[in-house]
Amino acid sequence: MLLVIFFVICFGASIVGAICGIGGGVIIKPVLDAFQILDVATISFLSGCTVLSMSTYAVLKSKVNGKSQLEPKTGLPLALGAAAGGILGKWMFGFISALSSDKNKIGAIQAICLLIITAATLLYTLCRNKLNSYHITNAAACVFIGIVLGILSSFLGIGGGPVNLAVLYFFFSMNTKAAAENSLYIIFYSQITSLLSAILTGSIPKFSVPMLLMMVLGGILGGIMGRSLNSRISNRAVDRLFTALLILIICINIYNYYIFTN
Repeated sequence: MLLVIFFVICFGASIVGAICGIGGGVIIKPVLDAFQILDVATISFLSGCTVLSMSTYAVLKSKVNGKSQLEPKTGLPLALGAAAGGILGKWMFGFISALSSDKNKIGAIQAICLLIITAATLLYTLCRNKLNSYHITNAAACVFIGIVLGILSSFLGIGGGPVNLAVLYFFFSMNTKAAAENSLYIIFYSQITSLLSAILTGSIPKFSVPMLLMMVLGGILGGIMGRSLNSRISNRAVDRLFTALLILIICINIYNYYIFTN
């Protein structure tokens, strides 16, 4: 029964994640934290693997069908920066975890960080049409932005999250669907390097293989369905879904911070 619940959570989160370009981990991680069945390190790892499976499908599918909206001048430097950030984020998580044996403290730190980032993203999303945006093409600037996104992605175990979209809107003036695809591209690079880093450093937590397989299956199937739905709905509908999702994530993380600190 537990495996079915995990599958459903990952499947649903990955559908929304593929539509909005947030990877699904920003839903999977806090929802699983709320259940308090596994420790935060294991949830971060399993969430990251699920998001990697979904984003891998999305990136490969875009390449195969030739309908990619990736911008080469900015997409590759962003992805390379995200790869480096993924390694740094994994190191930061390990460093902070080593400072305390109380895993609830780590969970509380992740919850409050995600809460602040999500609230800021919601505020920006609501005011987006009133603010100027930019179109950065400088490779060094793109790499730096990618590093920051990769660190957040890996440290929080969310894959990418709403902050990717806000950054792509503001710094690169992308429309909603282009930002969603570029976000998944960044997530792919940050998560694959984070996973390789965990393997090479021997920092993979203990986990149930059947649980991982069910979560990855949910991620892939959700990515397939989410990508199909994304091509059928308007940018406006995606924006509305994204806003509703931000509010839900904020509520979940308020709850998680409460249970981790009490």
